[in-house]
Amino acid sequence: MRAYLGLYGQTLAADMTEVNEILMSVLSTIRVPRPGDRVHKDECAFSFASPESDGGLYVCMNSFLGFGSKYVERHHVKTGQRAYLHITRTRKTQVRIEGGFDVEQEQYEEEVKVVLFPDRQEVTSEDLQTLIGCVGVVLLQVSLSMAGLQAADSVSHTLQVQQWDGEVRQESKHAAELKQLDNGIKIPPCGWKCEVCDLQENLWMNLTDGKVLCGRRYFDGSGGNNHALLHYQQTGYPLAVKLGTITPDGADVYSYDEDDMVLDSKLPEHLSHFGIDMMTMEKVLSLNQRVGEWEVIQESGSTLRPLWGPGLTGMKNLGNSCYLNSVMQVLFTIPDFQTKYVSNIDKVFNEAPSDPTQDFKTQMSRLCLSHSLIVLVWNVTIFDFCSSFDKPIINVYLFVQGDQVGIAPRMFKALVGRGHPEFSTNRQQDAQEFLLHFINMVERNCLSGMNPSEAFRFLVEEKIVCQQSQKAKYTQRVDYIVQLPVPMDQATNMEELQEAERRREEAESSGAPPSAAPRAQIPFAACLAALSEPETLTDFWSSAVQAKTTATKTTRFASFPDHLVIQIKKFTFGLDWVPKKLDVSIDVPDTLDLSALRAMGQQPGEELLPEVAPLPLVTPDVKVKGILAPVLDDSTVSQLCEMGFPLEACRKAVYYTGNTGIDAAMNWVMGHMEDPDFSAPLVLPGSSSAPGTTPTESLPEEHLVTIVSMGFSRDQATRALRATNNVLERAVDWIFSHLDDLESMDVSEGGRSGGGSEASREPPPGPRVRDGTGKYELFAFISHMGTSTMCGHYVCHIKKDQQWVIFNDQKVCASEKPPKDLGYLYFYRRVVE
Repeated sequence: MRAYLGLYGQTLAADMTEVNEILMSVLSTIRVPRPGDRVHKDECAFSFASPESDGGLYVCMNSFLGFGSKYVERHHVKTGQRAYLHITRTRKTQVRIEGGFDVEQEQYEEEVKVVLFPDRQEVTSEDLQTLIGCVGVVLLQVSLSMAGLQAADSVSHTLQVQQWDGEVRQESKHAAELKQLDNGIKIPPCGWKCEVCDLQENLWMNLTDGKVLCGRRYFDGSGGNNHALLHYQQTGYPLAVKLGTITPDGADVYSYDEDDMVLDSKLPEHLSHFGIDMMTMEKVLSLNQRVGEWEVIQESGSTLRPLWGPGLTGMKNLGNSCYLNSVMQVLFTIPDFQTKYVSNIDKVFNEAPSDPTQDFKTQMSRLCLSHSLIVLVWNVTIFDFCSSFDKPIINVYLFVQGDQVGIAPRMFKALVGRGHPEFSTNRQQDAQEFLLHFINMVERNCLSGMNPSEAFRFLVEEKIVCQQSQKAKYTQRVDYIVQLPVPMDQATNMEELQEAERRREEAESSGAPPSAAPRAQIPFAACLAALSEPETLTDFWSSAVQAKTTATKTTRFASFPDHLVIQIKKFTFGLDWVPKKLDVSIDVPDTLDLSALRAMGQQPGEELLPEVAPLPLVTPDVKVKGILAPVLDDSTVSQLCEMGFPLEACRKAVYYTGNTGIDAAMNWVMGHMEDPDFSAPLVLPGSSSAPGTTPTESLPEEHLVTIVSMGFSRDQATRALRATNNVLERAVDWIFSHLDDLESMDVSEGGRSGGGSEASREPPPGPRVRDGTGKYELFAFISHMGTSTMCGHYVCHIKKDQQWVIFNDQKVCASEKPPKDLGYLYFYRRVVE
């Protein structure tokens, strides 16, 4: 025995010596976390493995990235990093007595040790104590790193603190003595748009002069056009309230001077100045009606059968993240997204950057793969799925005692919401707005290669007919969602609704509690008719008659997408300024044929409105550097600039309207805001720098190649880059918002005017759109419960193998009565004939 113990001691000493040597060799790569370092010790960068998962979590002691047992070897081979802190937690449920009752309390037992690759040699805290006498400086560094990692806040915890929306807002220093102009402005409860650019969302009303202007432009190009900010810079009026957030309890007020959200203790008085009486508003909502909505949409009256299996992974609610969960569940079922982010998963992970937690493609693949991993639970072999795996993947951490607990998309939510003032918080959001935001992110991250958002992309044709000249104008734009209006006057139970309103008024006058109101029954055909009926434009500037007149605008599909998204426009404002949701039931069909809404283009014998041409100038031209340059009315140019329009656009407006005054120039601006060269310098006929000539400034060749690879011509790419100061991301956004103008570019390959005839020139290609039959079948819908998009809850229903399934965050069940009439967003796929 003594000889055995001696041999064992010698072996142990040899092992510790080897460990010492390894630690010496990796000392320079072992870091101690510092303030500001991102420590991922809660979840894997490539999967949803955690310390509670089978195999625990390995945290790199250099980059502080976390990896599950299936991905740590990949990171070691790729980076050469050898030291990892291995964290495992075991859930232990203890029963304690509290108030005479047995109460279960979850506790965790945590084990931490250093693992050295490639041989996976383990070093515990106790081992370090025995090694201290050998190489003190090495062991001190390792001990400090271990202690620092254990003490550091994880990224997920930090994000929860940052996303907490319970920040304490301070009273604005301008609130008490805010100056308000007596200009007679009264703000209506609906129909707002920016007074400069006609944007109809993200609108702010200045509390000094009542100007309604759009908010800041976000980092991703969405949001507003900064006109509210520009107005403050020009006037100094400091406070603005966000339209759409006003309730009897308050509103979002921003101080441009203090650069923060603030409180305004006199907000009721300030709003009343412009006709908004927020203190007398009452939320006339039927509690019974709303409770019924929650029960019906969540199918609470039925005992639903839980499901798990192929594509049936639930997603945890991270605090008002149900909007994200619902949207992503639907997108995961679309083949384009599966192909892009799952079919080549091995390539995506191998090519991931040094910090995969900040890479959009990696995190999309991670989320999409983890959602699909349930498929693998039920398969014995998956070699065909991903050749890098040498054994089946068993997603055991998704289940606790047979119940699905789902995955928590913290890392993904933080990435897609980064820099966005709304999606970076834990506040409830509009699922439709998030879907558009997400599509925008996909577009920006798919500048080359397959773009799955093309599945939703379609072209809209707008036809405007001048009623005086009967001449027409055709334009096209790109869209991703069809917004369907709700014509309340078309309700089939109108008599019942009117009787309920009469009873409500009687109850209100007598002080009795109101009874439950019936739900309006709106035919889907009526919504579709409201979408397609002509719209009357009363202040249309006709280039044919050179004056304002009346015109009609009709909207049709220039192409039909593979997958059609329809939004029911349920959210509006009442006459009392209360934000409300229309309580309607719409008989949304399972199959849909939109062929009758196909755009027909210019008809035989139909005359087009003439293009706006330069009018004769009323002042003489002067010759400057050999080029005829007009003498422009500086006062008119200044007035337009004060409204927030670009200087060069203002100069062109004055020039092309012949110095005839502010009204004519303003009409020109409003009619040409979508021109591709709206903000470009004024170029006169005969100028050597006219459109179509080779630009003198250099353009990044790699940016040109990227845009051309998306299906656009080199001329179009050149025009987009010149209009955005050679910023690639802005150029891509710009090119998609100027499609109709780009298609009319009179240039040929190479950037010079073509020498051939018009007939010999092929029109430059536009954005890639898929087209086909206008026949669709419903496969998913997202429903909202609550009174507005700022509160409530979202769930989605998806049809899988002819069975409707309800996804309510982490709960996934077979649906018995899918409430298709109460949806908010509907998803259709094209019927292949």
